[in-house]
Amino acid sequence: MTEGSRAGRRLNSLEIAARAELRPIEEIAERMGLPDEFVEPYGRGVAKIDLAAIEALRDRPRAKYVLVTAITPTPLGEGKTTTTVGLGQGLQHIGRRAVVALRQPSLGPTMGIKGGGAGAGQSQVVPMERLNLHLTGDIHAVSAAHNQLAAQVDNHLLRGAPSGLSPARTTWRRVVDIDDRSLRHIVTGLGGSANGPVRETGFDITAASEVMAALSLSTSLADLRERMGRIVVGWTEAGDPVTAEDVRGAGAMTVLLKQALRPNLMQTIEHTPALVHCGPFGNIATGNSSVVADLIGSRTAEFLVTEAGFASDMGAERFFNIKCRVSGMTPDAAVIVTTVRAMKAHSGRHRIVAGKDLPDELLAENPDDVRAGAENLRRHIGIVRRHGVPVVVAINAFADDHASEHEAILRVAEEEGVPCAVSTHVADGGAGAADLARLVEEATSEPSSFSFLYPSEASLTEKVEAIAKEVYGADGVDIAPQAAKDLRAFEEQGFGHLPVCVAKTHLSLSADPKLPGAPTGWRLPVREVRLSAGAGFVYLICGTMQTMPGLGSSPAAEQIDIDEHGETVGLY
Repeated sequence: MTEGSRAGRRLNSLEIAARAELRPIEEIAERMGLPDEFVEPYGRGVAKIDLAAIEALRDRPRAKYVLVTAITPTPLGEGKTTTTVGLGQGLQHIGRRAVVALRQPSLGPTMGIKGGGAGAGQSQVVPMERLNLHLTGDIHAVSAAHNQLAAQVDNHLLRGAPSGLSPARTTWRRVVDIDDRSLRHIVTGLGGSANGPVRETGFDITAASEVMAALSLSTSLADLRERMGRIVVGWTEAGDPVTAEDVRGAGAMTVLLKQALRPNLMQTIEHTPALVHCGPFGNIATGNSSVVADLIGSRTAEFLVTEAGFASDMGAERFFNIKCRVSGMTPDAAVIVTTVRAMKAHSGRHRIVAGKDLPDELLAENPDDVRAGAENLRRHIGIVRRHGVPVVVAINAFADDHASEHEAILRVAEEEGVPCAVSTHVADGGAGAADLARLVEEATSEPSSFSFLYPSEASLTEKVEAIAKEVYGADGVDIAPQAAKDLRAFEEQGFGHLPVCVAKTHLSLSADPKLPGAPTGWRLPVREVRLSAGAGFVYLICGTMQTMPGLGSSPAAEQIDIDEHGETVGLY
């Protein structure tokens, strides 16, 4: 998705970002009303914000809180980040002060198939290259803290494990911020007893680290320290949890994360302030940016627009039932992003493969295919409404869409009684999202009736059943015997009050990625249960979840290089 032309060629997003006029980051902070003492410039166009701003700004009016989510995506994604950025710019275009809050992209997807996470065209965060490549080093700090604990765990085992930690039941792995399938399963401790006990372990991508999830949900440095201490690294032979506190690793981890806890301030192409912070995995964690970024953003504008990973059954459900419990904030409206290609994909008549061109028949004008895939959109509208949040549908328009296909989506939204706008923010920036911005402003004009899906005192089994039935549309839940035993053990150990996070495919409302639309007549299979005590949730694995991606046959990294002028090329 690009805009502009040079010598008859349309500029790509990297070229557009490179030509964007950056305002001094101090000016962006001033727009937010952030005093200088809370803003630490971190190179050109980036700053860190001191957490002391949360308390200092507490008496200011609270911004309208808007979540951007989506229908079940195709493997290419439907443009939640571009829509979040575009909506922020659109609100600014109609005279409203807005701040956007986004996750930080992982190097894995950036160098893999998906690409970066800055947005696209005229709706992206800049400097785009800084955002997608290292930024202020927060993700590397998470890697360092996670791996420091891993080193201390292995040292603890070498010294006789006074905590009683069993080498065979040690669960803490290592992480790295790249896609590397060769590291999924490894053996450590080879070469003699001085190198520690020989045991099987492996690597996950940093975004999948519990440290990342805990960082994103922390409300203060003291809270982060407590969360690090609660991380469970394994179990004794008797089945008792052993924590990072027990192996004396939590203090050093917190010190390594001290700077990373401070949100990053950037700007969009149209100079809308953008808070970019944290990047927990969307499959097994919250898939949302940080609580502290939202606490700051909510007191520095009229509208705070944030996004949640994947579709409303995943990122939005976790936003509602995990993140909002922690932050104490509740959304005033939610935008559900849809596209013509996704609606057609949910008809079951087309197949979209990441990294490959869209099939010609999918690009042909066919509003009937759009209508055939409408049940997926209807289900996602229902999911958001179940939480009492007003809904607005955004059609992220592509150049090869047809007006009749947009009209088909508009008609579905009308039948559901929700406002809908065609948004051309990628091509036209804030002006292209102005209609969407007006609908969002109207939707937030009345108080929402937000409610959680389940109470904290419900059992862990009751919580997953509520998600399966009321969000996914399943008939029920089938829990494997060992998973049921672990759920009971977690409750006996005092973790029953935690919310649950269901790890399943993002390509279907069901646990089967091959089922498009809004499947019925199925049951959610829970094959394994794991505890994220530091992050503060229990996650249930339904299907095969890959926490260390591998590179495809033509990864984006092969195209990234430096040109003769020393400028980066091939980044998208």
